[in-house]
Amino acid sequence: MKLLRTNSNHTDFKALVSLLDADLALRDGEDHAFYAQFNGIDSLKHVVVVYKNKIPVACGAIKTFNDNTVEVKRMYTAQDYRGQVLATVVLKELEQWAAELHYTACVLETGLQQPEALALYHKNGYTLIPNYGQYAEIDNSRCFKKQIL
Repeated sequence: MKLLRTNSNHTDFKALVSLLDADLALRDGEDHAFYAQFNGIDSLKHVVVVYKNKIPVACGAIKTFNDNTVEVKRMYTAQDYRGQVLATVVLKELEQWAAELHYTACVLETGLQQPEALALYHKNGYTLIPNYGQYAEIDNSRCFKKQIL
């Protein structure tokens, strides 16, 4: 397994995000357009891609949320590679990178239609917080936070 720190211009990241978007379109149904507007990747400076046997299989990113917090975005593991703790590997690498950048916390949003994501964040020490920002009034959204420093 190899981890690559890159940005959102990386071809392998873009390919994984395309798979993520297709998966979310199925899960979110008519709500997909609402969520998609907040998930652009044009300016993500901190992206992690995981490779197994030189194949890109998982990804995630962080972006500034406020002065001391980053938001975790675009977490995805390819279907054939799920159940191998790759999402945890990505998440830990993103948390480490955020700490190196002197952030003290991570926040994120996920949906009720993504039970694997809900389990992942609980397992990795994220706690449920009130929905923030654009997700404040969205019943399907669940927001989480974790102190990393």
